[in-house]
Amino acid sequence: MIEKGFTKPTDRVIRLKNQILNARPYVESERAVLATEAYKASEGLPPIVRRAKVAEKIFNELPVTIRDDELIVGSITKNPRSTEICPEFSFDWVEKEFDTMATRMADPFEIPKETAAELHECFKYWPGKTTSDLAASYMSQKTHDCINNGVFTVGNYYFGGVGHVCVDYGKILKIGFRGIIAEAVKQLEMLDRMDPSYIKKQQFYNAIIITYNAAINFAHRYAAKAEELAQAESSPTRKQELMQIAQNCRRVPENPASTFWEACQTMWFIQCMMQIESSGHSISPGRFDQYMYPYLEADKSVSREFAQELVDCIWIKLNDVNKTRDEISAQAFAGYAVFQNLCVGGQTEDGLDATNDISYMCMEAVAHVRLPAPSFSIRVWQGTPDEFLFRAAEVVRLGLGVPAVYNDEVIIPALQNRGVLLADARDYGIVGCVEPQPIHKTEGWHDAAFFNVAKVLEITMNGGKVGDLQLGPVTSAMASWKSLDDFYDAFSTQMTFFVKHLVEADNCVDIAHAERAPLPFQSAMVDDCLGRGMSVQEGGAIYNFTGPQAFGVADTGDSVYAMKKFVFDDKTITMADLKEALDANFGLAAGASNTSAEPTEEQVYAAVRKVLTNSSSTDMSTLKDEVYRTLSTGNGGGDANGKYENIRRMLDSAPCFGNDIDEVDLIARKCAQIYCKEVEKYTNPRGGQFQAGIYPVSANVLFGKDVGALPDGRPAKAPLADGVSPRQGKDVKGPTAAANSVAKLDHFIASNGTLYNQKFLPNALAGDNGLRNFASLVRSYFDHKGMHVQFNVIDRQTLLDAQKDPEAHKDLVVRVAGYSAQFVVLAKEVQDDIISRTEQTF
Repeated sequence: MIEKGFTKPTDRVIRLKNQILNARPYVESERAVLATEAYKASEGLPPIVRRAKVAEKIFNELPVTIRDDELIVGSITKNPRSTEICPEFSFDWVEKEFDTMATRMADPFEIPKETAAELHECFKYWPGKTTSDLAASYMSQKTHDCINNGVFTVGNYYFGGVGHVCVDYGKILKIGFRGIIAEAVKQLEMLDRMDPSYIKKQQFYNAIIITYNAAINFAHRYAAKAEELAQAESSPTRKQELMQIAQNCRRVPENPASTFWEACQTMWFIQCMMQIESSGHSISPGRFDQYMYPYLEADKSVSREFAQELVDCIWIKLNDVNKTRDEISAQAFAGYAVFQNLCVGGQTEDGLDATNDISYMCMEAVAHVRLPAPSFSIRVWQGTPDEFLFRAAEVVRLGLGVPAVYNDEVIIPALQNRGVLLADARDYGIVGCVEPQPIHKTEGWHDAAFFNVAKVLEITMNGGKVGDLQLGPVTSAMASWKSLDDFYDAFSTQMTFFVKHLVEADNCVDIAHAERAPLPFQSAMVDDCLGRGMSVQEGGAIYNFTGPQAFGVADTGDSVYAMKKFVFDDKTITMADLKEALDANFGLAAGASNTSAEPTEEQVYAAVRKVLTNSSSTDMSTLKDEVYRTLSTGNGGGDANGKYENIRRMLDSAPCFGNDIDEVDLIARKCAQIYCKEVEKYTNPRGGQFQAGIYPVSANVLFGKDVGALPDGRPAKAPLADGVSPRQGKDVKGPTAAANSVAKLDHFIASNGTLYNQKFLPNALAGDNGLRNFASLVRSYFDHKGMHVQFNVIDRQTLLDAQKDPEAHKDLVVRVAGYSAQFVVLAKEVQDDIISRTEQTF
């Protein structure tokens, strides 16, 4: 038997999980008020010292909360799964949504009236003082125009903290916060006053000392709270737990961890304080099994069962972290996503297999907790044990969308190609959705932008125009293209232009964070900020990158192939007719789409009535087709004779990316390379290189609304393909053929990460044979040099049932993109996108 199954969670874990599931997310005001007070009191001080004073104020005064049943403590908010506001990055969008955030389509939050009043009062201080204000002032009008017309967005860091980092948890476990302070003091004493950088370095080290002393006090405040609760506790068992929690918080993270429980508490305090310092998401725990295992191995007093419960408690705490964004960004990150990526397996720095007991305990934690966080990942290489992959397959078939699977054989050389040393490349972790980075040595600026390749295709087809605005350079008219070379010339010209403005936008935001929001707490745990005497935001990390990601690659590739086949090769459609059909959206009503969403009963009735009214025929053999066409084309859109619909059907019949057809797949590869090669030409203000990624979060749905009809038959405003995945429903030759197509993309050049979703019917992975098939698929895809793959294992009917009865499916978790989320909290259009993905089987 390959199957092993999973043990049951403890009653404590079930109760803690239900706290999360039943939580109503709130916006809270304490952090915003404290940060504003600290900024007002520190005007005139250097930015890094002001940030230290902000951290000091928050760590010393943020309310201390210990929830019932907790063994690992430390909370950002008073209420479970709620969020604080960080006005130093941006604030005006919050005020605009005071009355609508609770009812908006994606990720609603309650804002009590007293909270809104407190936020309104502190927001009066911030106009002109935020990082977003500064970044906006640096951008040219043309760059703003590109953003406003849906070509790209840099909103992730434009309006929030940077995040996307994995710090040195292992170092703190070994030396504690006192060790960090000692290093800062030593560096301060070694400074040469004749060095021109003396003043800035002095301020940096002073900021570290201020911040870490306050961080120690933060933990001590939790010790005092636990002692207070213990005095009032009637249960002897809980009283003893609280006293041990108090003892843990007195010792760590101030000092090195001496037990596994202390190690778990240290890890969580780091995670919690990172979130408090900055509103950045994707603050990722990294290679949890590598830095935690020595403490499990050395602790002879802890039972395996209790150690598992502690790991489960960390899983619960990771789900307590939440983040609010503006209404538009919330749609792009739908599902209360925070992207705390925790990774196990892979190789050691010496190139040996890194799998250990905690690698498997993390899989057990996933089965016990069954919540969206963390974004759980595994690394696979040629030396990965079959047992590890089979066990991961058992987790996959739980249907939670985890683990995501990453290929060492692609990622390690891709990082080396960017100048990363071999040992550091082998020690990579995943941050955020799918982004690999050398852990605790990197400021990767992953997820720096969403870049809409399909929008650039549309602009290319319109000679650089968006509507009447000449947004891009003037290039040849679509009707004049005589071959694909003409298209590629125009497309490359537009790509060069828009990537240049993408880089400008990213660099403006980058500079703004360095000038106004350096992060001393984070920086002390990233190599080699302490050695260089500068923050992460100023370039203190060993490796510095900026990673904008693209989406719409499959749509673009399929569109270019369709033009090649029907216009240039077969000559069954003229370019003029194609352009006319696209401009008319194939005759569809505005906003209509050809998705798999079920028509309502009222829509079907209206369509049948329209067909019967307009036709004397009642031939039932043709009635179904006529009704379908009516549903598809809305009001006809001026397509009285069906010309545009015939063109759309022809385009839609073309072979597509995702079916292992070289002629099609290599066009998608070329379109992706044009973007990636353009991106890597640029450098950032921290002295690092831009590197491209191809992953969408859920922006393929949101930004699909900005893209008109495409030559692949996709109507205007419909969702785009997600990541490097084939278009929904177009990969019809099975999972291996689909994976082979995806593997033909150049994953080595897309070193900021690629994202591939597959969706399986549950019976495909059933039994030992299903596990073997799964492992074989992963191994084969990775042998073909695919970088990443993740899976939804669920049937369409279950998802449709959850849409109809969300209360009964509250614990249904699915993979959205580079993260999992509760299905019922997703916006319906994102739910529909997941439903429409191809259901594979072996």
